[in-house]
Amino acid sequence: MRQERPLLPPLPPPPPPLQEPEEVAGAASMDTPPRLPDPVPSPILRHSPAAGSTRRSRSLRSLMADSPSVTFAADIRSASKAESSTSFESFRFQRSGSRPGPSPSPGPGGVARSSTRRSASERFGSQRDLRDEDARFVYINDADRTNAPPAGLPDNSVHTTKYSVLTFIPRNLYEQFHRVAYVYFFILAMLNFVPQLGVFTPAAGILPLAFVLGVTAVKDAYEDWRRHRSDKTENNRAASVLVGGVFRPKPWKEVQVGEVVRVVANETLPCDMVLLSTSDPTGVAYVQTINLDGESNLKTRYAKQETMATPPEALAGVIKCEKPNRNIYGFLATVDVDGRRAVSLGPSNIVLRGCELKNTAWAIGVAVYTGRDTKVMLNSSGAPSKRSRLETHMNRETIVLAVVLLILMSVVSLLAGIWLGDHSDELGIIPFFRKRDFSSGDPDATYKWYGAGAQVAFTFMMAVIQFQVMIPIALFISMELVRVGQAYFMVQDKHMFDAQRQARFQCRALNINEDLGQIKYVFSDKTGTLTENRMEFRCASVHGGDFSDTSGGGGGDDDGHSVTGEDGVVLRPKTAVKTDPKLVALLRGGAGEKADRARDFFLTLATCNTVVPIVADGPPATAARVLEYQGESPDEQALVYAAAAYGYTLVERTSGHIIVDVFGTRHRYLVVAVGELFA
Repeated sequence: MRQERPLLPPLPPPPPPLQEPEEVAGAASMDTPPRLPDPVPSPILRHSPAAGSTRRSRSLRSLMADSPSVTFAADIRSASKAESSTSFESFRFQRSGSRPGPSPSPGPGGVARSSTRRSASERFGSQRDLRDEDARFVYINDADRTNAPPAGLPDNSVHTTKYSVLTFIPRNLYEQFHRVAYVYFFILAMLNFVPQLGVFTPAAGILPLAFVLGVTAVKDAYEDWRRHRSDKTENNRAASVLVGGVFRPKPWKEVQVGEVVRVVANETLPCDMVLLSTSDPTGVAYVQTINLDGESNLKTRYAKQETMATPPEALAGVIKCEKPNRNIYGFLATVDVDGRRAVSLGPSNIVLRGCELKNTAWAIGVAVYTGRDTKVMLNSSGAPSKRSRLETHMNRETIVLAVVLLILMSVVSLLAGIWLGDHSDELGIIPFFRKRDFSSGDPDATYKWYGAGAQVAFTFMMAVIQFQVMIPIALFISMELVRVGQAYFMVQDKHMFDAQRQARFQCRALNINEDLGQIKYVFSDKTGTLTENRMEFRCASVHGGDFSDTSGGGGGDDDGHSVTGEDGVVLRPKTAVKTDPKLVALLRGGAGEKADRARDFFLTLATCNTVVPIVADGPPATAARVLEYQGESPDEQALVYAAAAYGYTLVERTSGHIIVDVFGTRHRYLVVAVGELFA
């Protein structure tokens, strides 16, 4: 019987650190800092390659062709374009007119380290020089020098409120009078102050309008007070800032540009900062940007090796970065550490305010943008003045009724003018129009008669008051009271209570209660916006065999695909996948080329990805914990869940190694190369 090929070949020894090639003529005078060896081979080295290197990324297929016996684990990163870019050092050589030195030979086993593959914004940005007048200079660990005049940099406090104590009354009245009906009621109230039109007393005329304006003002003041309370809570959150060589707690609002900040796992970043070092030896940090772009997938950010070599309390240097802008996907800067050569920085080296640090014990960075200069605040348009569709419709109806009212008043005034003209000779004796005042003793005494034209104008204005019931102010008062009642019942609704977070429904804008659940337009750019973007592994074809019979496979809570952690706790993948019993049997005890291909297939699925395993608490009734996979692509997550269902469970990932549980046996793989995923 032919001996079965080992399931997992032994690991190769770690490759020794690459030596710096000698610089060519014309670049020998450059002051190049000594390169520190990496603790583990990692794809992050491609972000800081040796000076003068012109190595290009090699595909995974070519790496396997060169070293078929080497066990690999590639970190596939999503990309939209297949482009290779030379390193920053190579670019410096080309600009100085010299040519880079020869490429170093591949490491042991014929596996070469990949060069940096940057996005278009980062690649083009690093080739554009920043002028001093268009740049901001941030001195690391020296906030006083960074914020010295005439810099005028803002503090880290944020304000999302709409009003202040001084601006509340004028601004709130200005916004309320955007309603056409309120302008109409204000005109009516002013007409009551004309003595000749004294239908109501001035107080009685202005009281209804003052009441409805007051109710709306109180409601708007309460909403803005809640924003102020939220801002106060946000600004007083504690951040760990380096002060006197020791990290001490400090309110967010007191963080200044140039200070070094430390963030631990699952914490929110207080400001936009450039990464200096992380808990990972190669400088990798994972962040979640759901508060910025709505994406729940993890993003990778990197700290430069030049800044990781020095402890944060002893680090000194200057960062020359672009001025604040709204582009959350771009960043252009250089960092000069200890007076040595400048190193380029890009979007992969900055983490933005509002992001959450995930799957990384800690990260240290220097604040470059704070407060209103952060990208999240620059993209915030402030508290908008929202108006419901009902209110917009009522504005149109009010305008139509006002036009009808104007026609009626014009007709009444015209008829009054005709009547005055026909009875001009009798006005002296007609009641209410007589010119002579018989009640006084003076026979020549007359009433205050302003003429027929003035009387027509008075008739026009009196008609406004007489026909005011066409636009009832009681309707708007009732609407404001109904909205307050609706908000109360929505907050108290038990069906809208989140038991998991112990949070009630929050009505943040009382002006749009009636628009809740109403849809007028639907704009969708891709699947997943309105539908559930869920990828499922259905079947596999391995070595010409079709394994699509999942009728007898798992997929429920008792699917049997759990693994045991190092602490004895059972880890169960969050998403269950139905399996083919024949394929499971082939993986467990099968022999032959088809079994070997099947094992290689699922081992590749479990290793060649950017998925990060995160252990979370399981249901309270069970002692098992949930193993959740997070990555940049839902396709990768579906493939990794499928590998776990067939016995190849990814349980740990760092920038240097990957640990896979294969039917209860754990195997450790070094990350020796990076193959780009073109999707």
